Amino acid sequence: MDECFAGIDISKATLDVVKRPSNEHWTVSNNEEGFAEIIGHLKGVKLVVLEATGGLQVAVTAALLNAEIPVVAVNPRQIRDFAKSIGILAKTDHVDAKVIARFAETIRPQVRLLKDEEMLQLEAIVVRRRQLVSMLTEEKNRLHMAPKKIKKDIEEHIDWLQKRLHEIDKEMDGFIKNSPAWREKEKILRSVPGVGPILTATLLCELPELGTLDRKKIAALVGVAPFNRDSGKFKGTRCVWGGRAAVRAVLYMSTLSALRFNPAIKDFYQRLRSSGKKPKQAITACMRKLLTILNCIVKTGETWQFNFS
Repeated sequence: MDECFAGIDISKATLDVVKRPSNEHWTVSNNEEGFAEIIGHLKGVKLVVLEATGGLQVAVTAALLNAEIPVVAVNPRQIRDFAKSIGILAKTDHVDAKVIARFAETIRPQVRLLKDEEMLQLEAIVVRRRQLVSMLTEEKNRLHMAPKKIKKDIEEHIDWLQKRLHEIDKEMDGFIKNSPAWREKEKILRSVPGVGPILTATLLCELPELGTLDRKKIAALVGVAPFNRDSGKFKGTRCVWGGRAAVRAVLYMSTLSALRFNPAIKDFYQRLRSSGKKPKQAITACMRKLLTILNCIVKTGETWQFNFS
């Protein structure tokens, strides 16, 4: 029997589904009834792919996983690039579903670890904190240019955002400490100088693969692995690409802290600079080294030691 693959294009109201290689197509409502209908059609498929579209994919992904149907949500940019590579420029729900199904059949992306309810709740807290920080930054920037008439209003909003940020930090800390498994993993991660509560929470909910992959794969997953840019006689500068931007942003800030307080990272950075590496290249390499350390100690279940290499 031929292997079957499926692609789902998601909108607020409907789900367009295409099954390969038969190219069967149907549209259902984006609700529990629609999920049940999809599950009935997709039993036994090799893989289902859908786009990670701002949270709209969460409910249908959970329904498929609960029905033991392998599913993976991918970056919409990957789907769009794939469509262009095969000469498909049109964009409708049906066309998009066909492209996604063909992507599933051709590329066969790896199914990620399933996030349980606790992890999804922690992720919601971490994302909300990120939103508050963004709003706080925007308001502080506005304050410098604000007319006198609205300055007080902005200052009051900044005070509220700062208080809410403090509250959500306490909520996040309590949520982690209430879980025995997370509490132990937090203890291991926080043993590394430079690693604070924000990176710890981000890794717990947004990088569940930490400790399950080798150093090269985890670096590529986060987006701190250098890729070659060579063609013929041209030898380009290797650069990082893709990965999980939210994890990478927090890892960057922790690396800056580690450059001051973590002797292993500090020494590594100085060696790289002495060998001629530019500051940005050296910091990226330190991000990769810090991630490697964290991956290793989570895998072994041991706290960090100064002589870690």
